[in-house]
Amino acid sequence: MDALPLFPLRAVLYPGGELRLRVFEPRYLDLVRECALHDRPFGACRMLDADADGPALPAAWGTEARIVDFDVDRHGLLGILTLGGRRFHVERPRCRDNGLVLVEVRWIPARPEPLRPEHALLAYLLERMLERAGGRHARAGPAQYDDAEWVGYRLCELLPLDEDERQRQLQTDCPHARLQRLLELLPDLG
Repeated sequence: MDALPLFPLRAVLYPGGELRLRVFEPRYLDLVRECALHDRPFGACRMLDADADGPALPAAWGTEARIVDFDVDRHGLLGILTLGGRRFHVERPRCRDNGLVLVEVRWIPARPEPLRPEHALLAYLLERMLERAGGRHARAGPAQYDDAEWVGYRLCELLPLDEDERQRQLQTDCPHARLQRLLELLPDLG
């Protein structure tokens, strides 16, 4: 089992997705420095609401994050751009004295599977959305649009889902089940 330092988020990062973060707390500046220096990933996990007696707890599922770029804004805050890697399940969290959470993780293998005909509409919708949104996935080729897992993750990033639904989609192992759920949600997202 691998151990990862954890960056707490209010958002969900998907494999292949990008997430920009502003870093200002000393413990997370240390985390970023260590990860950048040693070219190591960290865990990106949505933090669940804390109860009155304790700190927020990480969701049981998260995504490996790699730093791919950084900048410093005019206020001196560090910004990083991360790229989502493998999904993981949190097996055991522990907390350092400085409040940084470390998690032992079990890696969840990717499941690239061909898109099923009943989900072709979703690939078409995604292609149109990416044409408008631009960004790193806008020039994706036919192979990506035929990958049910890739299509599902990109739609989860772009559709107006609440954070609980985004987390549920990250936790879904079957890419076809993810796409079916998104197809069922579409009428209510308009």
